[in-house]
This record gives sequence, C-alpha cells and structure tokens, in this order.
Amino acid sequence: MLEQMGAAAKAASYKLALLSSREKNRVLEKIADYLESQSQEILLANEQDLLEARRNGLSDAMLDRLALTPARLKGIADDVRQVCNLADPVGQVIDGGVLDSGLRLERRRVPLGVIGVIYEARPNVTVDVASLCLKTGNAAILRGGKETWRTNAATVKVIQQALEECGLPAGAVQAIESPDRALVNEMLRMDKYIDMLIPRGGAGLHKLCREQSTIPVITGGIGVCHIVVDDTAEVEPALRIIVNAKTQRPSTCNTVETLLVHQGIANAFLPALSKQMAESGVTLHADENAFALLKDGPATVVPVKAEQYDDEFLSLDLNVKVVADLDDAIAHIREHGTQHSDAILTRTLRNADRFVNEVDSSAVYVNASTRFTDGGQFGLGAEVAVSTQKLHARGPMGLEALTTYKWIGFGDDTIRA
Repeated sequence: MLEQMGAAAKAASYKLALLSSREKNRVLEKIADYLESQSQEILLANEQDLLEARRNGLSDAMLDRLALTPARLKGIADDVRQVCNLADPVGQVIDGGVLDSGLRLERRRVPLGVIGVIYEARPNVTVDVASLCLKTGNAAILRGGKETWRTNAATVKVIQQALEECGLPAGAVQAIESPDRALVNEMLRMDKYIDMLIPRGGAGLHKLCREQSTIPVITGGIGVCHIVVDDTAEVEPALRIIVNAKTQRPSTCNTVETLLVHQGIANAFLPALSKQMAESGVTLHADENAFALLKDGPATVVPVKAEQYDDEFLSLDLNVKVVADLDDAIAHIREHGTQHSDAILTRTLRNADRFVNEVDSSAVYVNASTRFTDGGQFGLGAEVAVSTQKLHARGPMGLEALTTYKWIGFGDDTIRA
C-alpha cells in the first residue's frame, strides 16, 4: 500500500513543481471553499473520533487538540485562504552573478518534492500541511494519530476532490488511514519517494524517527518552555504575560511549563502569583524554596517532581522554581529545555541581552508571551511544524522551509579552462 502511495506522490510532485502561483492559489481557494461547503461530513467524522477517544480515556489536553467545531473549521479554511495571499517562494532567485569564466550562475528556490508528516490528534495539521505543501509545489503523505483517522480521512477526501476538479492528481495529498503502527516503521524507510520527514508528536516518536528513518528528519514540536522573572521585573505586567502563556490554550507546544523566579523578587512576586494562578485555575508544582512562599496562598500547590522539569504538562499546571540569579536560570533552561520557546521578563537591558545571546532556543522573547511561536503570528501563514533543530529550518516552518534550491548556470558555449 505505501509503495503505491509513494509512487503516486512522487509522480504528483513532478506536476506540482511546474504549476504557476496562480494555478496553485486556485487549488487552495477551492480547498477552502470545500472545507466550508462540506463541513458537515468532516465535523461528523470528528464527532465519531471524539466519542471513541473519550471511551479510550484520552486526556482533556488531547481531546482539545482533537476537537473540531464549526468555528475552528472555518478558521482552518480561512488559514488556507491566507496562504493564497503569501508570496510564493518557488522560482525566487536567492543570489547569483557572473563568474570570471563568463558563466552566469544563480541559486533558485525549488520544491523539496514529497513531504511526509507524522502527527497525533491535531486534525488542523492535515490542512495546514496540505496547503503549505501545495503552495510550494510539494506532494504530501500524511500519517495522523489513530485518534483522528476518521477526521483526517474526511478532510483529505475533500482536498483530493478539489485537486481533481482543478485537473491535478489526488496523489498530491494522501493520508495513511490505517492505525497499524508497523506502517510508521515502513514509512520511515521510504527514502525512494519521501524527501523530508516531519514528526509532530511526543519524545518517543521523535526518538523513533531519528534512530530508524532513512529520510532526512526535521524534529520539533515538543515545548518545555520557560519564563524567567528576574529581580527587576514589574509584577503586574509579568503576571499578565504568565497568565497568557499558561492559560490561553494550555494544550499547545508553545505554552509555558516552568517559571523561574529570581530569589531577589520571590518574596514579593510569589504571593501575587498564587493569587493570580488561583483565579486562573492553575496548579503550581513548586521546588522547596518556592513551596515555602506559596503554601499559604490561595493557589493549589504541590511539591514538584524532578521529572516534571523535563515534561510537557499541556494542562493548567505550572512548575515554579526559585533561582539564585540569571546564570542559574540559564543553566536550568540548558538542562531541561527543548530549544522551543523561552522568555525573560526584565527591565534590565543587560539581562535581556544576555538571555537572548545565551539561551539557544528557536524562539527567544523579552517581555512577551511564549505563545507567539506560531506560523500565523510570525506572518508565515499556517505552519507545517515548529522545528527545534538547526538544519535546515528552525522555529515555525512556513513556505520557505518547504523549499530547497538548485544552482543554475547559463553559458555562451562556455567551457572550463
């Protein structure tokens, strides 16, 4: 089955690479229209997935990721239309010039070919990946989690209908519907057809892909994000940022999971934090020093477990640790962070500069919420993933991250001396 899917995707990628921006946008507009006009089929499939997920005891955080509503589906369709408005990077000349030999050389952006994406209970990823791949002339093979297979199948059916109506092969966007995990292992070895693999899931999936894949892998999406409150931070603005970073949508990878509070401000800041977190329904997991300052406050507080510094809560839970200074905070981030998104709240330029220069994450913030790490918020349109590695893309991956380049030489019967 996968062999046939791979061959179909590769054949489709050759056709997609030749499309003009206008032709690609026509397909995307059709997809957006169909997502709305055929929303009932997709929402019904999603209801069936949710029902089964609840029976299987899926966590609230995962249920939130899985759930589609009419408003969310309309937002997904609007995101596709937004991709239409983005500049098409394919064909862009990055640089070039005339060599001493007389050869005119240029470096031009081209599609990668076939993108494989493995993800969990995030049905929006199906459309995000498809729209970005199509905009950049890439075919896509998608493998969503078993929790969302009905939703994905219904969504891809709509996308394929739009493709065929525009005279393009349905193989341009395909989904592996079977929940059989053996197919993941088989997919990891499809280097004959898939040019880049993106796993969007937990640490176990990333480890499996890094160790078993014969395809270049872009890892990311695991966000053990930190906010540092230094001793010059102003309490009220800091609390607003923390509430946003923790509670706006706790199930996302850019949600803050650990708060590092400078000991010089802890006595004043932590009682105020307790009051705010109680109002926001957040449970605090505190180290020994923080627990002593939080235990008599209104927020629920429990002793932190060492392993919680390395895990995503994806819920209304927050680690709180008192640090001696900025060096201590940076050391903690280096040990427990996932190079996703980290922030400092400060009124000191020196501390801000140190944090920006010394914290090696894909997104670093000064006096801002970590929730901004998102393709839409960065002006990239829908994102295919948030890469936490360094080659070849980092941070939210938009259109350019789905291209490579080729060198093109133009001669006048030019030969090498």
